[in-house]
Amino acid sequence: MASSATSPYSYYTEPFSQAERPRRFLEAFAAILAHSNYGPALDTFVRVSAKCARCTASCPVYEASQDPQDIPCHRSELLLKVYRRYFTLGGQLKARLYDYYTLTDRQLDEMAESFWRCTACKRCKASCPMGIDHAMVTHLARWILAESGVIPKALLVSVREQLEGKTRNTSAIPAIAMKDSCEFLEEELEEAFPGHPIKFPVDVEGAEYVFFPAVSDYLMEADTLMGNAAVLHTIGASWTIGSHNFDGIDYGLFYSDRMWEQIIQAQVAELKRLGGKVMLIGECGHASRAAKEGMQSFIPPEDRVPVVNCMELAHQAFVSGKLKLKPNVIEERTTYHDPCNIARSGWIVEQPREILRHICKDFVEMTPRGRDNYCCGGGGGTVSIDEIKDFRMFIGGKTKAAQIRATGAKYVVTPCANCKKQVGELLEAHEVDCERIGLHDLMLKALILGDPPAAEAKNAAEATSSTNEPAQPQED
Repeated sequence: MASSATSPYSYYTEPFSQAERPRRFLEAFAAILAHSNYGPALDTFVRVSAKCARCTASCPVYEASQDPQDIPCHRSELLLKVYRRYFTLGGQLKARLYDYYTLTDRQLDEMAESFWRCTACKRCKASCPMGIDHAMVTHLARWILAESGVIPKALLVSVREQLEGKTRNTSAIPAIAMKDSCEFLEEELEEAFPGHPIKFPVDVEGAEYVFFPAVSDYLMEADTLMGNAAVLHTIGASWTIGSHNFDGIDYGLFYSDRMWEQIIQAQVAELKRLGGKVMLIGECGHASRAAKEGMQSFIPPEDRVPVVNCMELAHQAFVSGKLKLKPNVIEERTTYHDPCNIARSGWIVEQPREILRHICKDFVEMTPRGRDNYCCGGGGGTVSIDEIKDFRMFIGGKTKAAQIRATGAKYVVTPCANCKKQVGELLEAHEVDCERIGLHDLMLKALILGDPPAAEAKNAAEATSSTNEPAQPQED
């Protein structure tokens, strides 16, 4: 392993010589273009202006850093320049006639640094007058760099464990440890809701929903998981966790379509093994998007199954009346953070808010919100890279910290594993008096379960007995 000489980040790089790296990058670029559909998009992008800098007004990273390298169109041009020179006829002709641009190892170092400062939040796409998807360019550049051996070590280690390790999950949690955690949480739920047998079913064949939370929830988000189980129990859902694959995280979304494809294939294989019908994703924005888009991109039509986020399911049950929640039970001021991966497209925006307005006495919004939200600062996989924590705290996440502080909220609902980590660290770094929490954590406090099954049976028997008693004669 070796690190780039000029990059401030710690990357895992294969031991290629500096002279060899540009060649390997171009070979990887050519192979990806040959076996994907990125080419038509790049053909369009290199033919329109990508340098107007309108995107500066919407990028929270540039807003905080004021560094030209953080301008989205400047970053995209690093890759588009390579495409224009080596993969278009005009660029190849110019190179023969003039001394026109040659990719160097130093430029690869600049790419490695710049493309990992982007949180891939896609706010810039909405403000680009030409519709250039700078986040997509960032993703493609990271994929090419990864095939050239330049990958943040944290992501590489996690994905290797998920695809090749003994545990097959990013946190390296053995199945037996997952089951022990679930049994402990069942005991906690029994104390909280006596008489209600709220369980975490494992390896139940034929269940409708196969549940894939972010595996880190089993280590750090007990209340979120208990809320998930309690809601699913209350609405009578048929669900299970698979012991062979119980991790909804898909870090391939952040840096490599090749990894993204292998991970979603493994998740679908587990669902098929159990005979499940729906992939149910926990409170995680990137896991939800990776599953939903990956299902359409990498899984053959005959093997595809619906992908549902747990907040969607809870909202549907709440609206239909199957899920009953106490009104105004949360008295502290509460706000909601939109994870970019589920909000930018408009997929999940109002559903959690409708629940929060019901259970929270003092619900307030950040500005902007919903599809226009600001990223937490740890998006695009950057939250996993400890080497850039200061960047995440004081540049990438600076705007989000100010947003949360401005609400005066005591709770910020953060329904995404990566956002929870980032926002938790952000609140501490900026000394904001607020607690980040999951939506299901709060629903657990508001849940109305009714009488325990034993009490219901007793009440029904007493009612039947009373109905069947002979009428007593009345006195004159």
